[in-house]
Amino acid sequence: MTGQQDDFSHLDRAGRAMATIARNPRVTVNVTVGACILLAWLLLAAMAIRGAEGRIAGVSAPGDTILRKLPQPPLPYFLERFFVLCLSPAPLDASLGLQAGGLVSMWFLMAIATMLPSAAPMIRTYCEIADTARIKGEPAVHPLVLVAGYLSVWLGASVTFAALTLAAHAFGSPDGMLDPVVGIAGALALLTAGLYQFSGLKEACLTKCKNAFSILFANWSARPVGIFRLGVKQGLWCLGCCWALMMVMFAVGVMNVFWMALIGLFTLIEKQTASRVPTRLAGAILLVWAAALLVVSL
Repeated sequence: MTGQQDDFSHLDRAGRAMATIARNPRVTVNVTVGACILLAWLLLAAMAIRGAEGRIAGVSAPGDTILRKLPQPPLPYFLERFFVLCLSPAPLDASLGLQAGGLVSMWFLMAIATMLPSAAPMIRTYCEIADTARIKGEPAVHPLVLVAGYLSVWLGASVTFAALTLAAHAFGSPDGMLDPVVGIAGALALLTAGLYQFSGLKEACLTKCKNAFSILFANWSARPVGIFRLGVKQGLWCLGCCWALMMVMFAVGVMNVFWMALIGLFTLIEKQTASRVPTRLAGAILLVWAAALLVVSL
């Protein structure tokens, strides 16, 4: 990205359009990020439908009745195989490595679907700063480098969440690792998420997420590695905000798309609202829920 005014008159219409996008990549970024979010939701929805149809009524997760009524479109073999790795507690012909890889991919899809939308304002802010630099004739790194740094953090977090999923299956009931985690384990997950909503670390991370412009401007770099690190920093702040909320999925069912959507929507509202009321209200609800679940389980 530079401020050089190139002459594209010698190109045909398609060539001029591509050259214009290359000089001003905001369209590319918007399309790429939007496509990633849409694809992640479509894959998760298809996976959730198959998971709902594979469970018996006695161990159904919330929303399974609605999911079973949705059409099940045909999918390529590799996607069907991927869904089996994620939804089956112990595929007979799959190694632990393959199953872990499938779970990491599943959690990463969840992160893209629920967390990337709330990162869109930060990405848009970077695009605006980069455009200003380009107009001034200064070099600027492509915004997708920032997105790659941000997503690398959630990829690392997905490894941890996948390990916890495997552990929940190893020490849980044989009904399936992706059924809702009930009892004391679920209550502890909700208790952790609820208490974290009131913590100073949560508030510090949320403040950083809400003030993306000052952080991006103060840490501006014309080197790709610098912008990648900047994306990593923003990803770490986001992870600091939302890791406890992601733990709620262990209490409601890892493949519960309704709760995925709710968490994604709440995260977006939380990062765009100046008030601390949504954060504390969510914390109070989670604590009451944890206490009720604990009472029922004991």
